[in-house]
Order: sequence, then C-alpha cells, then structure tokens
Amino acid sequence: MKLGIYGYGNISRGVESAIAQNADAELVAVFSRRDPSSVKTVSGAKVYAASEAPKFKDDIDVMIICGGSATDLPVLTPELAKDFNVIDSFDTHARIPEHFSNVDAAACGSGHIAVISGGWDPGMFSLARIYSNAILPNGSDYTFWGRGVSQGHSDAVRRIEGVLDARQYTVPVEEALRSVRAGENPVLTTRQKHTREVYVVAAEGADLAKIEEQIKTMPNYFDEYDTTVTFITAEEMKADHSELPHGGFVIRTGSTGFNNEHKHVIEYSLQLDSNPEFTGSVLVAIARAASKMHSRGICGCKTVFDIAPADLSPLTPEELRAHML
Repeated sequence: MKLGIYGYGNISRGVESAIAQNADAELVAVFSRRDPSSVKTVSGAKVYAASEAPKFKDDIDVMIICGGSATDLPVLTPELAKDFNVIDSFDTHARIPEHFSNVDAAACGSGHIAVISGGWDPGMFSLARIYSNAILPNGSDYTFWGRGVSQGHSDAVRRIEGVLDARQYTVPVEEALRSVRAGENPVLTTRQKHTREVYVVAAEGADLAKIEEQIKTMPNYFDEYDTTVTFITAEEMKADHSELPHGGFVIRTGSTGFNNEHKHVIEYSLQLDSNPEFTGSVLVAIARAASKMHSRGICGCKTVFDIAPADLSPLTPEELRAHML
C-alpha cells in the first residue's frame, strides 16, 4: 500500500510508526497545514504543504487523515475524498450519522472509498458491541473508557480561546463497573458511568472562570458529565501529563434459555500505553482493507461494520484458515 498522512501530530506519528511495522505498507508523503520546513517526521518522510496534496492523487492508494473531530475532520474528510481513498478517526459518536452522509456524497461522487470512525472507539469497540449484541439479543450494553487521555476531548479543549494546552482524562466510576461485571444490569446515566478530569495550561491573563464554564458546558463532550477542571503550568503539564495512556471495557450482559435461566457476561478490554500509537495501528489495518475493497470496485463511505475481517490482514486466505481460524 502506498499511504499518505494528512496532518502531523500525535495520531500521525502513531500511524507513521505503524507503517514502519507493516511490510506491505509504504509512506509516500506527509501533508501539513503548517510550514513544511518546520515539520520533522520521525521516519524522515518528506513533508509537503497541505495545498499540494491533490498533486499526489495518482501516487497514493489511501490517505490517512489525522485531525480533530471537533472542527477538522467534518471538513477535511469529504474534501479529501474527492481526490483520494481516505480513512479518518472521527470520534464524536452523536455526529457520526451526519458525518457519514457528508463523506458518502463526496466519495460516491468521485468513485473513492472512505472509511470513517476508525480506531478503537469508535472502531474495535464498535465491533465488540455488534458481535455481542448478535450473540446475546436479550441483554444490556455497557461501555467504559479509561482511565486515560482522550485525544479528541483534549483537542476540543485546546480550541477554546485562552487555552494553550490541555489533557482530558476519562475515568470510569468504579461502583458502576463493579455492578455491571456482577451481572446486576444497572440502569446507568452517562453521569453515573464516568467522570472527566481536565488539566489546562491557560494563557497569561486568560479568564479562567470563563474557560472552565466553556469546558463544563461543551455539548457532546462534557455537558453530561461531572467534570473537574484544574489549571496547571506548562512545566507541570510536561512533567505529569506527557504520556498518552488509555483503554476501556465493552461489556454485554445477557441471558439464554427458554426461561432466561442462564446468565452470561461478554467483556472486551484494552489497556494501552500509547493511545495514538495503538490508534495509528488500527488505522493502517483499515487502510489495508480500504485498498483491497477499492480494488474490487467498492466506493462510498464505509465503517468498520462493512469490513470483512480478512481484509484487515496481510495474510492470505489460506494462511488465515491455517493459523487464525
């Protein structure tokens, strides 16, 4: 696969390292909205201005778009789908149907394939949910994230006026997690499942009260959670919050039998040292699938629900049957 990366930040570096681990992948170029001369890639890949991307439409099989879900991807993904097969990691769950519709129109119009909302949630957790729902139709779903840094939420906070840097930690409520694992089938509100911790480096003279209010009332991100905002220095941010761990749990509890007499718990979990590197690894696997699917004439917007597992793997069907089945 000849791959491109659009945007260069934490996720992009994760994608870059994943490409280096996949023998069937080659990084052709990185595109940045910053001055290319100011961007130094880890792998030494050539960096071009974002405006030059269309010149590479015949040289890149799949463009992996690395941007924030708040404002970047709703614009970038449909725009780039006009010239490329594209992948993104759009993670604002409430807006996925709208994003899908916009990207589908662009991809269908150009004959390209676009896979949106790739990563681990949405993405791998989405697959865990659909499999467990199909197996246990009589049951309840629960998803817990963290404790870990949410890159999308952190990015949304950094876009607030007066914020220089921010980290947002999603934290499961332990009592809620215990109750679910015990098969008690609690009915939980969003607020009862997680809390959010936000650490902010503010510009000198910024209105801290206003920043805190904007964070706590932000729709789709913080308004439904108990959120703690702590203002710290840039030095404290570097010393205490430079790592990007994450993880979480997808749990479905259900029952089988003619009288629902047998109880079951399905749990899928992740513990990640590096959220961006793991997300980048998922995106490269999805890029492989997109490349295969497009070679078969498939176009339009897709999600992980539309990808056959075999398309994610570099192994042949024979190898998969011999070693994975």
